[in-house]
Amino acid sequence: MNKISVTIVTLNEERNIERCLKSVQWADEIVIVDSGSTDRTLDICRDYDCHVIKTEWLGYARTKQLAVDAATHDWIFSIDADEEATPELGATIRGIVNGDSLVKGYRIKRCSFYLGKMIKHSGWNKDFPLRLFHRDFGRFNLRPVHEGVEVNGKIGFIEQVLLDYTFPTLVSHIRKIELYSELGALEKKEKGRKGGGYVAFLRGIYEFIRLYFFKAGFLDGRYGLILATNSAFAAYMKYLLLWEMVEQPNKLY
Repeated sequence: MNKISVTIVTLNEERNIERCLKSVQWADEIVIVDSGSTDRTLDICRDYDCHVIKTEWLGYARTKQLAVDAATHDWIFSIDADEEATPELGATIRGIVNGDSLVKGYRIKRCSFYLGKMIKHSGWNKDFPLRLFHRDFGRFNLRPVHEGVEVNGKIGFIEQVLLDYTFPTLVSHIRKIELYSELGALEKKEKGRKGGGYVAFLRGIYEFIRLYFFKAGFLDGRYGLILATNSAFAAYMKYLLLWEMVEQPNKLY
């Protein structure tokens, strides 16, 4: 019988981690890689008999790969601290890893909440991140933002749901925008891209139109409007920061 390791990276996740840990108690092992939590995160993890590793922050991809490398079982289910595996998803995963299949990685349907409201449109309804994989065939890429697992082999899909309680408050979204805008700008700078005031403005407008109209964000009501507006601001900031990094003699970059 094949066994499963659940991997989670944490940093001050006491508001989320217990819900996440309760949802994966069917796993054979839970590996936590923590980057300096100062709240009750690690106390909660120890209550659930997790294998805890402490490290400095290595970036999203490298830190998540460290958790995979520390796991002892071949099948890896990588889950974020603010996510929750439904019972149906857990049962499906157990069945998959104990079956004979040529599939080496699985994309899982994810339903996300924004400010406490489940978003059913806005482009979030077609979210299938790759989270379950055989460690001999998959590993995290090294992208500084929007990291993901790359699998050398056949990939399948799981329709049972992974719940994501991302951005419970506006403050949490604004903080993530600040971080991801800079990381995204750095990534584009390394690729030789250029930004600018007009480019940033047009990118922001396009992102709003794409989410609110093309992706039917208006059907999510006020939450869809707020999400589209903040996502537009994030796109604007990324390309404006890119302009500053490339064109301005700012020694911080």
